Amino acid sequence: MCKKGKTKLVHRTEKRKNMNVGIILAGGVGSRVGADCPKQFIEIQGKPILVYTIEKFQNHPQIDAIEVVCVASHMEYLQELVDRYQLTKVKWIVEGGSDFQQSVIHGVNHLKGKLAEDDQVLIHYGASPFVSEDILTDAIKVCREKGNCTSATPVFLLIGERDEDNVSSSTWVDRDAIVQLNAPQTFRFSYVTQLYEEAIEKGYLDQVEPHTTSLMFKMGRTIYFSKGDQTNIKITTKEDLDLFEGYVLLQEKRKKEKGTK
Repeated sequence: MCKKGKTKLVHRTEKRKNMNVGIILAGGVGSRVGADCPKQFIEIQGKPILVYTIEKFQNHPQIDAIEVVCVASHMEYLQELVDRYQLTKVKWIVEGGSDFQQSVIHGVNHLKGKLAEDDQVLIHYGASPFVSEDILTDAIKVCREKGNCTSATPVFLLIGERDEDNVSSSTWVDRDAIVQLNAPQTFRFSYVTQLYEEAIEKGYLDQVEPHTTSLMFKMGRTIYFSKGDQTNIKITTKEDLDLFEGYVLLQEKRKKEKGTK
């Protein structure tokens, strides 16, 4: 006769997967474009620029959720766009602030209690729809290793330092010694929350340009680099709109060509 032992119940708790959350900033008005609506809502081939940008995050397999920090006047319209284009990863729409920095703070604060310390946030401009899957993938990877990173691109043109008259140069800057910092700017959530808490406590926000990277330089933090490229521009001028329309038409042409093969 077999002797029965006591049965020990083992309760297994599955570890929660770390999340990657896009914070897309759409709180500005983009006056330099000269349009009658915020530039991120200008339509290119019948679709707002902001939707193109959100779709890059929506279609990336490693992005789990999206928060859009939106100009107050267009929050209801944005919700209509989310529904129309089936942007299912958009979980939160938050009102923007008075500048980039305040919009980031609004977005980060809204996620407190929703994200874990080891989750990551990718802060990106709503008017930067050129961002590629490779750029997002590398940002996630580098941030996981380092705790923060910013998309960075080498400078390929010769750089001259402005003279006092501001219309000439007599000194060159070694282009190999500098990089262009861009978006996404990616952070472990605990890092970015602590960064802004310290900055507010010490009154740094009024002392620097309204960007997270310039704030980090002010605070003596190290910024790690992730992949960037020359294409990933932020739409700022009317000429940029033309560039993006050409890009959209090229992508549509390539899809049709691929479908006929």
